[in-house]
Amino acid sequence: MSRGAVIALSIVGVFILIILGIVGWGVSTYNKLVTYDQNVKQSWGEVETQYQRRVDLIPNLVATVKGYAKHEASVFEEVANARASAGRVTLNVDPKVLQNPQAFARFQQVQGELGNALTHLMAVAENYPNLKADQNFLALQAQLEGTENRIAVARMRFNLAVQGFNTLVLRFPSALIASMTGFHNLAYFQAAQGAATAPQVHF
Repeated sequence: MSRGAVIALSIVGVFILIILGIVGWGVSTYNKLVTYDQNVKQSWGEVETQYQRRVDLIPNLVATVKGYAKHEASVFEEVANARASAGRVTLNVDPKVLQNPQAFARFQQVQGELGNALTHLMAVAENYPNLKADQNFLALQAQLEGTENRIAVARMRFNLAVQGFNTLVLRFPSALIASMTGFHNLAYFQAAQGAATAPQVHF
């Protein structure tokens, strides 16, 4: 074999190795994007579960408060409307909402409205000492507080998962694979306006 043929074969071999290296890197990066995407979806599922848990607690909580505070009709109506909105959004949402900033913002908005309505409902207890001492109410209150804590933790974990995913999607050179395979930047949960100042609600 002539020297020229050996050189040509060497160049072809190097070229093939480079192509295989690029393909291997692309496959590895794509698989990493899929893994991060699945992590985001799993975290989102936990967020939905905790919000649904809160929605499910409300009927018993409202019924207990109504037993002592029959005249708080406006608060009950506010809670009922907020629960209905949150229930509709939670039941009809799917992971595609993460790629739609407007839909994601709407999800946050209705959950925030429900949280505000629950704060008003719980504040009613201040005017009814017998309600504050009711064991059923105290148990429901403890469950609600536990659920709110779980929601906060689930949102934090979701934001961490999104941060890892977005970093991979935006960082070069993995951004090339992300753009070619349809992976896009996702939205974070944002703190509610005024969340830096804790509400003064005493139970």
